[in-house]
Amino acid sequence: MRSGFIAIAGRPNVGKSTLMNRMLGEKIAITSSKPQTTLNRIKGIYTDLEYGGGEGLQMVFLDTPGLHKPHNKLGSAINETAVNTLSGVDVILLIIDGTLDFGRGDEAVIKLLQDTEAPKILAINKSDLIGPEKYLELYNKYEETGLFDDIYGVSALKGDNVEMLRDRLADYMKEGPMYYPDDIATDDPVRFIVSEIIREKLMNYLEDEVPHGVFVEIESFKEPERPGAATEISAVIYCEKKSHKGIIIGKGGAKLKGVGKAARLEIEELLGGKVFLSLFVKVKEGWRDSERTIRNWGYKDE
Repeated sequence: MRSGFIAIAGRPNVGKSTLMNRMLGEKIAITSSKPQTTLNRIKGIYTDLEYGGGEGLQMVFLDTPGLHKPHNKLGSAINETAVNTLSGVDVILLIIDGTLDFGRGDEAVIKLLQDTEAPKILAINKSDLIGPEKYLELYNKYEETGLFDDIYGVSALKGDNVEMLRDRLADYMKEGPMYYPDDIATDDPVRFIVSEIIREKLMNYLEDEVPHGVFVEIESFKEPERPGAATEISAVIYCEKKSHKGIIIGKGGAKLKGVGKAARLEIEELLGGKVFLSLFVKVKEGWRDSERTIRNWGYKDE
């Protein structure tokens, strides 16, 4: 068995979660067009027992929060999580958005990677949306750093070159154990995945100023007592301001109902059965700058 760990790094909203989902062949991490969608370290597990003529392969992907200049304690905590993940892995996969110009944020990421020892591969995402001149400009810019063993142009959304990239990552895996059962794609708890599904729907439904100030807590998760019965889930959506509460609920509760319906349908697909989902909204002012709250809600590494 060849196995190992791959840290997926990059700035916010470059397609890290979309690319990981594509390489796994199923949705593990939530995605959104809004930046800073991933707030926790998400684990995705790819296993191929037929790899190498039956030798077997297991790659454990660690999808990290986007590296950015923090504006509050939550931002600092998730940055710390991303940086900590870069140490102790077998390879680092840096994702960039090929439609954007190289800037100060990219320079900061390069500087950060210079202090890491693991081999590094660069994926220029959204390469289907740019011309050859733009691609070559970015390719040369990153190749000049001397940091990267390989550079690939990919489209996480369409799947272009993703299989080729995955095969290259496999080359960095070493002889080792099968860390996880071959029939799972993540070891994240179901409650966490359910909370992330709800948060994804919130991000897709809400105005730009609200999404990053929300936290979803699963208050109760009651599995069905008999065949055909529904799983009963109760979740609280915490926001930072009273005005945000009104935005989340919407006129006549319409927006919250829309979020609930979209989340319920996806959770039912995840669990393979009926779900009764109850959503409540509460205000917890300034929680993103509360060290205690950030730690209690699992955003800060111990």
